[in-house]
Amino acid sequence: MRAMNFRLLVVVFALLAQDAGAAQRLITSPIDERVLVPLGNNVRPEAAPENDRGVLADRFPLNGITLLLRRPEAKEAALERLMEQQTDRSSPNYHRWLTAREFGERFGAAPEDVKALREWLAAKGFQVDPVGAGRRTITFSGTAGQVRAAFHTEIRRLNVHGAKHFANLTSPQMPAALAPAVIGIVSLNDFMPRTDRIKPDYTFLKFGKTWHVVVPEDLATIYNLDPLFASGLSGEGQTIAVLEDSNVGNPDDWSTFRKAFGLSRFHKGSLALVHPQGAQACDDPGINGAESDATLNAQWASASAPNAAIIVASCRDGVQFGGFLAMENLINGEDVPGVMSLSYSHGEAWIGEVGNRYIASLYQQAAAEGVSIFVSAGDEGPAENDGRGDKPIHGISVSGFTSTPYNVSVGGTDFADTYFGKAADYWNSSNTKFHGSAKSYIPEFPWDDSCANGPLAKSRGYARSYGADGFCNHGGPLTSVAGSGGPSGCATGTASIRGVVSGSCKGYRQPKWQRLVGVPNDRVRDVPDVALFAANGLWGHYYLYCDTAENGCTGEPSNWSSAGGTSFGTPIWAGFQALIDQNAGGRQGNPNPELYRLAANEYGAHGNKDCNSSRKNGPDAACVFYDVTIGDNDVNCLGQFDCFLPSGTNGVLSRKATRYKPAFRAATGYDFPTGIGTVNVTNLVNAWGR
Repeated sequence: MRAMNFRLLVVVFALLAQDAGAAQRLITSPIDERVLVPLGNNVRPEAAPENDRGVLADRFPLNGITLLLRRPEAKEAALERLMEQQTDRSSPNYHRWLTAREFGERFGAAPEDVKALREWLAAKGFQVDPVGAGRRTITFSGTAGQVRAAFHTEIRRLNVHGAKHFANLTSPQMPAALAPAVIGIVSLNDFMPRTDRIKPDYTFLKFGKTWHVVVPEDLATIYNLDPLFASGLSGEGQTIAVLEDSNVGNPDDWSTFRKAFGLSRFHKGSLALVHPQGAQACDDPGINGAESDATLNAQWASASAPNAAIIVASCRDGVQFGGFLAMENLINGEDVPGVMSLSYSHGEAWIGEVGNRYIASLYQQAAAEGVSIFVSAGDEGPAENDGRGDKPIHGISVSGFTSTPYNVSVGGTDFADTYFGKAADYWNSSNTKFHGSAKSYIPEFPWDDSCANGPLAKSRGYARSYGADGFCNHGGPLTSVAGSGGPSGCATGTASIRGVVSGSCKGYRQPKWQRLVGVPNDRVRDVPDVALFAANGLWGHYYLYCDTAENGCTGEPSNWSSAGGTSFGTPIWAGFQALIDQNAGGRQGNPNPELYRLAANEYGAHGNKDCNSSRKNGPDAACVFYDVTIGDNDVNCLGQFDCFLPSGTNGVLSRKATRYKPAFRAATGYDFPTGIGTVNVTNLVNAWGR
């Protein structure tokens, strides 16, 4: 018995030493440039011969190239154990967040490996940046010619559907002696994500109708924020960073928005525009096509946490997305915001294995430092790989920006009052001083503008959306604009997209905390986690914001800029988290373990009818979450991949190509269109941690 105990102690102390001790060196052999190995896959599916327009000039600058470093498997396991303990109230490590330096010392690459890689890159002529405190990446800059000489892959000019791009067509290679310390190069291309903002589309709507537009006062009424504000919980002392690759057009728009909608009474709220400096170069991005997204994110984060400090953290895109550059420098700095919001999306298959692993690594470090990260699920329905086209062909897919286990994924809903013919029950006929008109919580269903949407087809007199006699083949709107969601399917492995998705793709493993009635037994990460109103006008509802650069901010706010999208719900949910943090007295890290715990308590094994979003007379006042159970976020499609097309020209996305199993329906408990559901914020704040 004594011998057995001794051996157990040896194992325990070995594990502890493995976690806290010096980082293990992975580069142990002399460098031989003749012996090369390919790095992890980072080739875009668009980098195909049919799009190739020749080699990029050798002198073309490639700035901000990121080398993602590898940690030993034992270190990765130790980090995952620690992160589980950080959100386990029974653990002595509960809420013991790491600093960036502690993260690097315990889980970063060995200094000797970092030194060897930096010296090799410098010898190849690259300008090598300092390494961040977390020691997860090395960033460097050079030319296309230097990349070809060092990594044995050409950077080619591409023409993709009329747009000019550049990318590598083959995987980079590296001396075998260095490769054990490297996962791969994150990006050697200029493809950037989409903003999750959709302008109202009235082409298939009847004019002359009454519009009930959502303003901050409506948000507070519908999702029950007012009791918190009255009690003094409004985000004071909390910081929310919205991550962008554009500046806001006019910083004064934030104050105009707050004044018009009654938020300026919260005197401690503030706005700062920063280009976070650190190991990664963060250049001023100026004003570009993402300007409106940066503007509305800052304004609506302030709507839900009006006394919080809002930071618009933006960097210029290079071969790396500027929002990630900003996040890198923030989490590797000294003063890390407790909450971050990111309203961009990009299909897992398009990002590639190294890109997905980089995003997970980035969010993982942030969560270990106690940061709560909210990311939009996307605005492409279950067809994230297709963008917002009217003819999706690539099947069911989700965004790699939102599918990691370390962030909260935010999906989208629409209000169902118009569908039920009961708008007058939920909206006053006149506005308040600050333009609010909502009376109470309003029943919700998934946001979906497509002809494949069951409730929309029914409201237009069609028994079905598909088939020759269905709505999608009789003038129904052909679009993939809808709240995104589905199973992670291509976070790792290699994707080949030529009309369909193929290759060795696999999704993220399902996290232990994702347990709830309705969660499918698919063994992968499912998104979204939560939802919020996100519609762009189909049923008469959308958001307003102030953007001088777009529509101006004078006169009645009803004439200001308007839009929908998960870009709104994401910073709003970040504001909800700021209220939680203020009430709890500190940052909470990844909110998902607690969100799912509370949802499991409420829904039980079979759901809770009292918390049904569409319950007669409204959900019970004690509900934390509102369970969205009607509608779907299905979209039309072409082709054979996940597309049910029994007759006619346009099919609908389906989990079975041979029969109608729409992707996806709302259901009791968890579902792919809306996750856990939407929320009574006062009840959520009061229930948190209890």
